[in-house]
Amino acid sequence: MINFILRRVVTSVVLLIIISMVTFGVFFMVPKLAGTNPAELYVGKSATPADVAATARKLGLDKPIYVQYGEFMKGLVAGREYDNGPDKTHCAAPCFGYSFRNDRPVWPLLLDRLPVTISLTVGAAIIWLLGGVLAGVISALRRGSVLDRIVMVVALAGVSLPIYFTGLLAQLFFVHNLHWFKGGEYVNFADDPFGWANKLFLGWVTLALLYAATYARLTRAQMLETVSEDYIRTARAKGLRERVVVGKHAMRSVLTPIVTIFGLDLGAALGGAILTESVFSLPGIGRLSIDAVNTKDLPVVLGVTLFGAMFIVLANFLVDIVYAVIDPRVRLS
Repeated sequence: MINFILRRVVTSVVLLIIISMVTFGVFFMVPKLAGTNPAELYVGKSATPADVAATARKLGLDKPIYVQYGEFMKGLVAGREYDNGPDKTHCAAPCFGYSFRNDRPVWPLLLDRLPVTISLTVGAAIIWLLGGVLAGVISALRRGSVLDRIVMVVALAGVSLPIYFTGLLAQLFFVHNLHWFKGGEYVNFADDPFGWANKLFLGWVTLALLYAATYARLTRAQMLETVSEDYIRTARAKGLRERVVVGKHAMRSVLTPIVTIFGLDLGAALGGAILTESVFSLPGIGRLSIDAVNTKDLPVVLGVTLFGAMFIVLANFLVDIVYAVIDPRVRLS
């Protein structure tokens, strides 16, 4: 088991390095190939060539791309210095870059927004996992019934309708018309737990509806396939209760693919639920990424991208560990 974990750790680290190289190249090398100087994004189109050249020297954008990448990776491990005019600005490790538009390192910006994204993602994940799996199991066990058809219609609607539609519709009915929930700014859990939940609840349900639909359809398909297996028929022939047959025997096979997609979905959502955070005005990582794109703040966009990739790689790593615990044969792969 230890050797398996070590192999996965090495693989994850190598994968993160490759992702960082590709991402860095996309943001800083591709614009040059297209005839655009990345320094122009910092000073604006109305700046003079002298201003662009000075900004490029200050940010190190005039150096070869491999030197820039080396300094970026060094900043992640040991921090780095940025020339900010008459003096230098220190960016402590892990330095994902420095946002001169916000006059702050990128890493503290990410940490400030992370609690909001975690609050939204974890709450929605609980709803979509429990609701989706339960709906899929009930639908499979009641195959062909009215309940089965209702669940599948709702699942199809959840997959088809975009978040910006369902989110705005939910706010129109439950916030503005029925006044069941309050709008306004996000509040911290420590300051007002009820206000925190009140602000996030519609976001939880809206985000969960998108994912729960997929989980319901997948669980239904897996359950229908599993209940036709010989060992399930044998368990029923032994006189075991249906809840024991389903909960103890069938669910083990059903949950295997669920673990995979749950880890990936959770990792992706932790990287920033962009549409949900925008619709419900939540100051999370997704909202930060949109603001950075609008203001052309390349260091923040790069930091958010790598931050999200880190969550996805970490989720893959945890899924591999869970697989190894569930099925020892995976450790040999």
